Amino acid sequence: MQGENPRDAVHEDLYRGAVQVPASATPVMDADEEVFLLYTNLAARQTADGSSSFRGLGHIDSHKDMLTISLKIEGPSRGQSEDEGGIPVVHKSHASRRPRRKVQGRKHDVSETLEVEIFQDKTALRSRKGDTGSVVWHASVDFAEVILQQLRNRSPHGFFTPEGLAQAHVVELGAGTGLLGVLLSPFVHQYTITDIEDLVPLIRKNVTRNLPIPLTSPPEPKHSPPKSPIPNVVTMALDWIQLHNAPASLRPRLVPSDPADILLVVDCIYHPSLLPAMLTTIDYLAVPDKTAVVVVVELRAEDVIREFLQGWLDKSSSQGEWEIWSVGELLEGPYAVWVGWKTALSQSERQQ
Repeated sequence: MQGENPRDAVHEDLYRGAVQVPASATPVMDADEEVFLLYTNLAARQTADGSSSFRGLGHIDSHKDMLTISLKIEGPSRGQSEDEGGIPVVHKSHASRRPRRKVQGRKHDVSETLEVEIFQDKTALRSRKGDTGSVVWHASVDFAEVILQQLRNRSPHGFFTPEGLAQAHVVELGAGTGLLGVLLSPFVHQYTITDIEDLVPLIRKNVTRNLPIPLTSPPEPKHSPPKSPIPNVVTMALDWIQLHNAPASLRPRLVPSDPADILLVVDCIYHPSLLPAMLTTIDYLAVPDKTAVVVVVELRAEDVIREFLQGWLDKSSSQGEWEIWSVGELLEGPYAVWVGWKTALSQSERQQ
């Protein structure tokens, strides 16, 4: 219908690689409109539940060297054994530091608590300029809890398709402590955890503590990025600013060698000076018609969110046309979730 707002169009679930964009998602066509709707809805929710408009920056507890993160996973388990449902069964022992699972409740109404122990670097948060990744943030925990619950319950409308996830190479930008890699890597084919060089040792420490260590590991080729002891997990430094400033001929050396099926960016939008480099990195790593980009952000400064979205929309070029979807119902709380997909242009479209 002429004059119809594309945001109001009804569609079925869309598949973008391993990501299932729900029918309730809306296309982002205008950054100003998206930001207005996000913050209007946020204010309405806060008024309805009486919550405060500000809960701090969003980290969980920056005063501890180690946090025990507990995720409550609820859902029916009719006829399921404890080895089913997607979440790895790990029995508590003094020799194991892998994620612990507690099962409680009646036979047909089971809730599970998954616990991981995550090291933080509280000193770096205060002493290293621009360091925000050395502590755990609410967005990562809340996102992981929703995804794990969907995987456990085998939700037909889950955000990730289990089959697609099992074959996917996930690259996470700005991974911080590596919490999401610890929790999600058992469900994927390969998980590459990246952040600045200073945070790589902390990520490796958390991966080694929480994931099972194989008896042997293959030798690493010279000049390859250092791997963690876990077969399907790689940790490497990826500096957005370095990539942004690098000539095209050098950029392949600064990023994972295998293309990403899913590019995960969780709560990395906070400082406007980093936005151009972040967007360059997203655009460079996104392979047209292959890579689904998932961005999760806690809603803080409106102007920063607007600048990010406008910059992302403006990235469409001869290399591909970006479509961005706002997934408003995935997470409760002060969050926005977007799925980006770059569509390759035909030769005739490039010449126009």
